[in-house]
Amino acid sequence: MIDQMTASLARIRFVLVETTHTGNIGAVARAMKTMGLSRLELVAPKHPIDAEALARASGADDLLERAGIHAHLVDALAGCRLVIGASARLRTVEWPLLEPPICARQLLDEAATGDVALVFGRESSGLSNAELARCQALVHIPTNPDFSSLNLAAAAQVLAYEIRRTAREDQGERLVDPPRDLATADELEGFHGHLATTLVDIGFGDPGQSHKLMRRLRRLFNRARPDRIEINILRGILSAAQGRKRLQAHHDQKPSG
Repeated sequence: MIDQMTASLARIRFVLVETTHTGNIGAVARAMKTMGLSRLELVAPKHPIDAEALARASGADDLLERAGIHAHLVDALAGCRLVIGASARLRTVEWPLLEPPICARQLLDEAATGDVALVFGRESSGLSNAELARCQALVHIPTNPDFSSLNLAAAAQVLAYEIRRTAREDQGERLVDPPRDLATADELEGFHGHLATTLVDIGFGDPGQSHKLMRRLRRLFNRARPDRIEINILRGILSAAQGRKRLQAHHDQKPSG
C-alpha cells in the first residue's frame, strides 16, 4: 500500500523549460530522486538526453527514461491544479512570491488531491513573462545579493529538499539518534575520582589547589555525556598513564651501575 507521503510526492512535477546543458537535466534528476520525487517533464530541451545527462544522473536514469518531452509548456502542465515558477530574481510584476518552505507547503497541500508543478526556466534567462503568466505564484531562493548565481540543479536540490522536509514533518518523522548506553552518575563519579588521582600521580594536579580545575573538567565531561564504553576507554587511558608514571618512578629509584 502506498502511503500518503509517497503518493503526494509522486504528484509533484519538476518541469524544466528549454534546458541548454544536458548535464543539468541529469543533475536535476539526481536531486529529485534523492528526495523521493519522480516526475520530470522537459519542455523543448535544446539537446536530447545523452551520456552527459546519464553520468550526472548518477543512478537516476529511470527518471530520465520516464521524463515527458513536450513542445510547449502548456502540455507539460496539463492536469495540474497548482503551478509555481522558480525565479532567480525578484520580479516587478505582482505575482505572489514565496520562500522555499512556503512553496513546499503549498505544493504538498495541493498534491494531496491532484497534480502540481514546479517550473524551472532557462539557465541563462529563466522564465519568460508568458511562461510566468501560467504560474499562480513564484518561489525565490534568498541568496547572497552580492553573488546570487545559483545553478539550475542546485536550485532544484534546495526545493526538492524543502518538499521532502515538509512531507516528513507532516508524517511526524524526525531524525533520532540511536539510544546510547550512557554512563550512570556513580560511574561518572568513579571516573572523576580516577581522573583526580591520575592528575596528581602524573604531576599535573595539586591536591590542595585543583578544585577549580576539577570543576571545569566535570563541566566538560557532563556536557559530553560519555557512554559506558567511552568511560572505560578514558579510565584505561588514565590507568596507562598511572602505570607509565609508576614504571618511570621505579626506574629512577634503581641504583645506578
